[in-house]
Amino acid sequence: MKLDLLAIGVHPDDVELGCSGTILNEVRNGKKVGILDLTQGELGTRGTVDTRYQEAAAAAMILGVAVRENLKLRDGFFENDEETKLKLITVIRKYRPDIIIGNVLRDRHPDHGRAGELIREAAFLSGLAKIETKDEEGNTQEKWRPAYVFQYIQDNYYEPDFVVDISDVFEKRMESIKAYATQFHSGKQDPNEPETYISTPQFLESIIGRAQQFGKRIGVKYAEGFLSEKMIGIRDLSALVQNET
Repeated sequence: MKLDLLAIGVHPDDVELGCSGTILNEVRNGKKVGILDLTQGELGTRGTVDTRYQEAAAAAMILGVAVRENLKLRDGFFENDEETKLKLITVIRKYRPDIIIGNVLRDRHPDHGRAGELIREAAFLSGLAKIETKDEEGNTQEKWRPAYVFQYIQDNYYEPDFVVDISDVFEKRMESIKAYATQFHSGKQDPNEPETYISTPQFLESIIGRAQQFGKRIGVKYAEGFLSEKMIGIRDLSALVQNET
């Protein structure tokens, strides 16, 4: 299956927090979108591997993505080494996405930055013909390099290179985040679970506030911000958001 967009997150819920509104926009526009979680989030204070899989599946249903996979790297301890890059290259060549969106290159959680670098490097190396990988059936894969690799902005603030209007899908975006009931404040948490940085009501309020902040910059209600190392071009000015600001 060829994808138009592959969203990658080191932990289940990273993609929902970072770019689920953009995913919803693309799915509504008829694009094929997939999600790849690099780890099972097994070091998370709350929940279990099983609950994280259940919540990730529920979020995927809300987002309407075509596929969601987990690479099962070691949470907290995966390396950006040759073996790991080859695993990710195999997935990139399997789905041949035109665009990849992944973790930011530096953030509060060290896994985010390490994953961001891994994604960026694997996306480039995937386009080199002399790097050999095989699919599940043992067939040699063809090289593939996405046209763009973007990073979604997570905990640390970065001035975005571009923002995407997600006003029309914002409520559904929040629904996909709240599908992770063990992780975020939802009124359904186990009272015996410890409180964490992301389980407080204030954390979700900050997610809403960030979307409002980016939205205000372009004169819309809500938006998601992205970083890009590559210059972005548009075919004509009709791609611009029209507002009165």
